[in-house]
Amino acid sequence: MTGATTATEQSDIRAKRGEPLVVLEGVNKHYGDLHVLKDINLTINRGEVVVILGPSGSGKSTLCRTINRLETIENGTIQIDGKELPAEGAGLAKLRADVGMVFQSFNLFAHKTILDNVTLGPIKVRKKSKGDAESRAMELLKRVGVDHQAKKFPAQLSGGQQQRVAIARSLAMEPKVMLFDEPTSALDPEMINEVLDVMAQLAKEGMTMIVVTHEMGFARRAADRVIFMADGEILEQAAPEEFFTNPKSDRAKDFLGKILTH
Repeated sequence: MTGATTATEQSDIRAKRGEPLVVLEGVNKHYGDLHVLKDINLTINRGEVVVILGPSGSGKSTLCRTINRLETIENGTIQIDGKELPAEGAGLAKLRADVGMVFQSFNLFAHKTILDNVTLGPIKVRKKSKGDAESRAMELLKRVGVDHQAKKFPAQLSGGQQQRVAIARSLAMEPKVMLFDEPTSALDPEMINEVLDVMAQLAKEGMTMIVVTHEMGFARRAADRVIFMADGEILEQAAPEEFFTNPKSDRAKDFLGKILTH
């Protein structure tokens, strides 16, 4: 078995790849007097990998967190797969289940085993049987290279392993889109690549991904599009090669000058 998709399946994937999946229109967000998101308009298509770059305080993480309403917005709309994100209630919980999120900190339940961490959501939210959830969890843990750690507790794993478990946990919910909010920033340098490699493989497999990161190599290698933010605004959007070799705005040139010369 090669696992190859048929021509029909491939054309289905291609047909769906272009469809808008996450759509933000006129999104604004304040923290007191600070205007952190200013009239954000952004469409992420199915199967697209979008990396959001920008200096600290530019609004990248806030933007990421509004997409599943971890941050509220004052005005504007956010749609996931054609449905508007409600402010609260059961509808929000349902749509949120379609949006996987991986944070800087791994947010695993310390008192539960790795396997239990990954099966909890599918059993409680997706109403899967324990057997089905465990079988799928083991597949996903194998996919991210930590299936042999299934019976351990989070504290017994390295940071890189914990972050890979967090990715498996998100995937277990069968999300339509995955959000990564600086997923490697809390890791020791030697652990960063093991997490980025898993993310790059997901990108290759067609997972829709929105990634806030400082990892320029990953942005160049895995992104379909780079978005550059500063002061709560999207200043540039371009293919990685275009952005890194020919940035248009002074802010982007300054940002890349500081990052790429160190």
